[in-house]
Amino acid sequence: MSFNGNGTHASTVRPLKPGIYAPIPSFFLPESEDLDIPSFENHVVRVATAGVGPLLAGSMGEAIHLSHEERVILIKTARKALDHAGLLNIPVIAGIGAGSTRESIDLANEAAAAGADYAIAITSGYFAGALAGDKKALKAFFQEVSSKSPIPVIIYNYPGASGGINLDSDLITELAIECPNICGVKLTCGDVGKLTRVAATVSDPMFSSLHPRTNKNAPFLVLGGFSDFLLPSAYSNGDGAITGLANVAPYAIVKLFELSEASIIDPSFLPEAQRLQGIVGRADATIAKASISGTKYLLQKLYGYGGHPRRPLPPIEPVVAEALWEHSHTQALVRLEQEVSGKVR
Repeated sequence: MSFNGNGTHASTVRPLKPGIYAPIPSFFLPESEDLDIPSFENHVVRVATAGVGPLLAGSMGEAIHLSHEERVILIKTARKALDHAGLLNIPVIAGIGAGSTRESIDLANEAAAAGADYAIAITSGYFAGALAGDKKALKAFFQEVSSKSPIPVIIYNYPGASGGINLDSDLITELAIECPNICGVKLTCGDVGKLTRVAATVSDPMFSSLHPRTNKNAPFLVLGGFSDFLLPSAYSNGDGAITGLANVAPYAIVKLFELSEASIIDPSFLPEAQRLQGIVGRADATIAKASISGTKYLLQKLYGYGGHPRRPLPPIEPVVAEALWEHSHTQALVRLEQEVSGKVR
């Protein structure tokens, strides 16, 4: 892979395409809390085989609990596991969230050197009291990180992980227009109206010619942060989602995305897309309430690995875990995943 004069990739071997991506959990050994590499490798290949792209060291991956060295290990491990499984064209997205702009840029450089194709950046919430109302400072963060990153950068808008900082559609649109090394946004704010407004700008046929990306293989994608509005998103020119639920039911979420896209061209697909969206939407809301520990519990239940988060994040309480598993929304999703994947547990 070659680099151009300002340090950014001149070409990306693995294009960033519309679709489904999953923020991969980081798995830890029970006593030491060291990285559980075999479980991580297994899971990355499992979701990628279903057509889901991996995002490492994001919120679900407990990035705040990982050292720089551990993030590099996960990126190298994922790339090696994907290549070994014959999934050479699946891109790796790496989280570069940190306390300062400087550290985010350091993480971007380390991620690129480790084999990541793309980075995703979130504003630090530690000084949210000073930053939240300062549009100029928020804009400057993404401008500087994207201009100095050797790989294209996705904007990560998640108020829950950034001290309540919530980027509005005007700011995101300005960044899309002005920053050619920004290749998308993940909207974990769950704001469908915001998605619609941003998508209306970047999906305009003139956008790519007026505002070309640094990397032609990295167009500006507008991605939801949940699975519960994939169908409406498709009709608003959205590009899919980066969703934690794709860890639990990757085949079902990919199928929902495919049906949603197909229904735009052929309305006969719409009833089935609506059926899947109902199952997925209810499950997403139910499982999201159980957070990282709930997702890990379900992976343990379904696939035999998962474990606990790193302390101080607590494991799910046994009573809560049992209720989550037995919930009708969870069971409906499990049945759908078995139906779509053709596998019976």
